[in-house]
Amino acid sequence: MKRWWIIGTLFLATTINYIDRQALSVAAPVIKEDLDISNEGYGWIVSAFLLAYAIMQFLSGRIVDKIGVKKGFNIAVIWWSIAAMLHALGRGVWSLGIARFLLGIGEAANYPTAMKAISKWFPDSEKSKAVGILNMGPGLGAIIAPPLMAWLILTVGWKIGFIVTGAIGFLWLILWNKIYYDPDIHPTITEKERELLPETIGSNKQVSWYYFFKYREVWGIALSRFVSDGVFYFFVFWIPSFLSETKGMDLMAIGLFSWIPFLASDIGSLAGGWTGSYLIDRGWSIDRSRKCVIWIGAILVVPVALCVFINSAAGAIAIISWALFSLQFKQSALFTIPIDLFSENDAATVWGISGSAGSFGAMLMTPLFGYMIDKMSYNPVIVTVSLLHILSAFIVVWMIKDIRRVPQITS
Repeated sequence: MKRWWIIGTLFLATTINYIDRQALSVAAPVIKEDLDISNEGYGWIVSAFLLAYAIMQFLSGRIVDKIGVKKGFNIAVIWWSIAAMLHALGRGVWSLGIARFLLGIGEAANYPTAMKAISKWFPDSEKSKAVGILNMGPGLGAIIAPPLMAWLILTVGWKIGFIVTGAIGFLWLILWNKIYYDPDIHPTITEKERELLPETIGSNKQVSWYYFFKYREVWGIALSRFVSDGVFYFFVFWIPSFLSETKGMDLMAIGLFSWIPFLASDIGSLAGGWTGSYLIDRGWSIDRSRKCVIWIGAILVVPVALCVFINSAAGAIAIISWALFSLQFKQSALFTIPIDLFSENDAATVWGISGSAGSFGAMLMTPLFGYMIDKMSYNPVIVTVSLLHILSAFIVVWMIKDIRRVPQITS
């Protein structure tokens, strides 16, 4: 049972991570008016976060593989909590961009560190289930952030709102330091639990980061995320502005209803993780089960393009909810592939490479989306994001012929 307490704690960290991240998008309509920031300027602020996030996912993966899961999370959460609070000092594009960049540095460690913990504690048949639970964090964070931040903005202002939401991470650190230990030093692990642990094969010696690019599979994961991660970030960062500018929703309505698509994303993440585990338990190979889940999710994202024909806010929220359910259904499998392919020794590094690629792709897309919205409308952006996960699925099938453990690196 200890592994489920651990994944629950990691889920809470990811939830807090996305509360801090989503706070800006909820406050965006107010901040843009208060500080006279355009959609394109807002896009550059978001890109500052994504640039830091892209660089540091790779670097933090290497660091965590060296210093360990527990210490890695302690450092990351302290950093990102302080950075979130610094948003209160924002005066324009540059100052908010700097605060966002600092936030990205800290938050980038969340997924590589959590994936390393999963690779240590969960057998292959349960990995996608654990990733599905972990990947509910973004949705829950996005559910909590709109009403919480909207209430804070209306009662104490957006600056104090960032201070309050940023402080939540310090409370989580108390729980983390009580709950988490690596399996080999856990003070109360049972023999039955130890028997379920994945076997560690080969040397603990770290190799140069460029060695991993010799693997076609690493390129496949990285490219598939490069073209698709920007879709989720579009919904995270632009839903409140989209609903405000095209559907006429005010701040209170956004706070009350914009969490619904992220509830759907949580259900999709859990459903995708459970589906992957169910298929493996029924005798499917890891390769077949992961690719099946990826293709189902990718195809089901496409109908979000119907948003361009829907005038009502309720209809738009329903379609976006379906898209986020499908997107996270797919990602529960895609995010698990690095720890299917590589052992715990290299899990954070390889996941960090794929996460960096996804963030770089999103970083390039975000100001482009802002430019398209300013010069045209939301419609071409919505159509574009509806198709990117299909491209991602094609890349997985093309680049990764068989999802199974690659030979352990020993030199």
